Amino acid sequence: MSKRVVAVVGVGHVGAHVAYAIAVNNYADTILLVDENKQKRDSEAQDLNDAVPYFFHQVNIVPADFEDLKDADIIVVSIGKIELLVGSTDRNRELKHNIVMIKPLMEKINASGFKGFIINITNPCDVITYHIAKYSNLSKDKILGSGTCLDSSRLINAIATTCGVAKRNVNAMMIGEHGSNQIALFSHVTVNGMPFDEYLEAHPEITLDKKEIQQKAIMGGWVTFAGKHCTEYAIATTTAYLVHAILSDLKVTLSCSAYLQGEYGHKDVYSGVPCLIGQNGIEQVIEYKLSESEKTDFDNCIEQIKKNLEFAGSLLGE
Repeated sequence: MSKRVVAVVGVGHVGAHVAYAIAVNNYADTILLVDENKQKRDSEAQDLNDAVPYFFHQVNIVPADFEDLKDADIIVVSIGKIELLVGSTDRNRELKHNIVMIKPLMEKINASGFKGFIINITNPCDVITYHIAKYSNLSKDKILGSGTCLDSSRLINAIATTCGVAKRNVNAMMIGEHGSNQIALFSHVTVNGMPFDEYLEAHPEITLDKKEIQQKAIMGGWVTFAGKHCTEYAIATTTAYLVHAILSDLKVTLSCSAYLQGEYGHKDVYSGVPCLIGQNGIEQVIEYKLSESEKTDFDNCIEQIKKNLEFAGSLLGE
């Protein structure tokens, strides 16, 4: 039988939780842990393996090095230093630290002979995913970022809580930058299967401000970060589901950071957009019809991502 092998590169707060979420959900048979801190890597592997006897399935967590990545199906990139954001919401702090790590990282991954898929969750997600693709030997449809996938979950949570419905009965997406400029696609939200505005008309007792709901989704991560100086469970579960979507060929639509080649009127940029995810990675960027205001906000969002790319280029001397 073919074995599902997933590697997590960077096993700090987030990476370790990603490995656990993949393991506990039975999304992989083998999970490789790679980290420059080998003692931390080994300790996380030991802790995770000690949990396995109480799972209802078998999974093997293996301390690994870059040369072991050749036969992995998926690599999750989870490097960085999230504590740089303590006392600040300036993503440029992360950008300055993380961007210089990407080229050396990809040189090691390329040298391993890896031919699978890469899911990036290192921030700022769209800029880092762009540079992973730039330095990778892989086609861009095999490289994606978590992007606004988690932000979409935060939007769903905010809408469901306000409307008093089950979270599974809300279909909603954030698109654009994984950051403060992202936007909620309210024109495509459904609640209990009904278009959002139609649902609100049928329930006049619900008082809801769309801008406030969008802001809750944007700021959700900072609410989490404020009390624990990291985000773990939600991003780990989001990433694990992306792994599952590829390895199980789910053909599910998720808002991921994808390379645009003219979709939504933009090229040569990674941004959170609706994507069909299956065994071939990003199998299609799905173009929703945006309202006029949504299109304007999305265009502005792309411009901000491009400014961040220019800033990253200046840091790299490119």
